[in-house]
Amino acid sequence: MIRIVYLFLAFATTAAMSQEGSRIQLNGKVTADVSVPEGVYVINKKTEKTSITGQDGNFSIMAAVGDTLLFSAVQFKDTKILLTQVHFDQGILFEKMTPIANQLREVIVRNGINAVSMGIIPREQKIYTPAERKLYTASNLNASANVGSMMGGSVSADPLLNWISGRTKMLKKELEVEQKESYLRQLENLFAVDYFVSKLKIPVEYVKGFEYYSLENERFVAVLKSKNVTMTTFLMGELAIKYKEIIASEN
Repeated sequence: MIRIVYLFLAFATTAAMSQEGSRIQLNGKVTADVSVPEGVYVINKKTEKTSITGQDGNFSIMAAVGDTLLFSAVQFKDTKILLTQVHFDQGILFEKMTPIANQLREVIVRNGINAVSMGIIPREQKIYTPAERKLYTASNLNASANVGSMMGGSVSADPLLNWISGRTKMLKKELEVEQKESYLRQLENLFAVDYFVSKLKIPVEYVKGFEYYSLENERFVAVLKSKNVTMTTFLMGELAIKYKEIIASEN
């Protein structure tokens, strides 16, 4: 009986090694109608090996007939292909991805008319957010504030009083909150809740907490500001692993 088990195991091992050895490099190209197919993950579901498309959408991965390839990216719908001999005979595997249509939450029609186009505000002048404007007003030392009231002019006492009273510190905190809310909106526009749950395996009740956790990471915020979707996705995957460890330790 023992000899039969050994023979069975040896046969299974040999078969598995033979199947693994039969895999060859499969070259392919991902295409799309309206978006650049860069950063698409190509995953062999049987071997769990992964490849990522380059700027032109090209990729290569070890595969064999009967393997299943999964094409996955934030901006596209997931696609699965069961490989047949035809896919290898054609030389290059072409896969067309379907973009995910994100519904706009708000549309503002301005018709090109604004303070800059009308000449009210100089084109090169910095545009402040409400929180930035409050902080600038509270902390700016205006040397001409009291010109004429004394010889040589003076400076406004408001910034000094704001600093002593703690108002400047409060306004700086308000600016930080405004910036974080802006990054949060940008993150939510890039990734739907389903992405965090199905892709990153984060429980739905922890998704909002994970978003704030990610925005505490300076490197992640810098990449998010650069609008590099591929790098943002990669870093978020790393942060998700750490965040799930925190959840597990708390539970």
